[in-house]
Amino acid sequence: MIDLDYLAFLENILTDNRKEKFLKVLSTRTKHFTVVVEDVFQMHNTSAVMRSCEVFGIQELNIIEQRYGKRIDKEIAMGAQKWVDINQFDSVTNCISTLKNQGYQIIATTPHENDCLLEDFDITQPSALFFGTERDGLSPEIMEKADGFLKIPMVGFTESLNISVSAAIIIQNITNRLRNSDIAWQLSADEILEKRLAWAKSSIKDIKRIEARYFEENPDKLLKD
Repeated sequence: MIDLDYLAFLENILTDNRKEKFLKVLSTRTKHFTVVVEDVFQMHNTSAVMRSCEVFGIQELNIIEQRYGKRIDKEIAMGAQKWVDINQFDSVTNCISTLKNQGYQIIATTPHENDCLLEDFDITQPSALFFGTERDGLSPEIMEKADGFLKIPMVGFTESLNISVSAAIIIQNITNRLRNSDIAWQLSADEILEKRLAWAKSSIKDIKRIEARYFEENPDKLLKD
């Protein structure tokens, strides 16, 4: 449960323009789709995918890391890590299980012979879109457990695109179609409040001191938490 008094206290520190920007951006955010990247060796590609998620309104990015140590390339992400929620998994099995339990169908993005072209993809179903590396693609486990396959139509000799390019094309297409549909794709009221609080905290310098002052002046709030 969000402490509305605490949220109001923090937002009072922000400028009106900042608060209005938060509300405008949150009105376009969605969890109807979520994005997953699997064992991407070059971290700048994951950072670029994160940036595409942020720009086109995908609130959550899931990272499966079984083989390589990773860190977000902040220069590539350009601040997107502050606004996109990152979920990290140590195995494909855990990731797929978690997302299925959340109601997502598993969609593997790959040049698969039984795939669905991007323009024909059904956007009505909550979907987790899995992206692999340009060289190796997605792992056999994901391919076996996928509920469907999706590919970008291509007419040249090259049969694949860099993961960051593929993700940007697909995310832009499906989120644009989603926002122009009658599907209930927006964040819930509670989710919006949670992000307003998180974004306010990430926007305030010396937030620990500010928090300490608030709870010192409102000890009853601290006990409730």
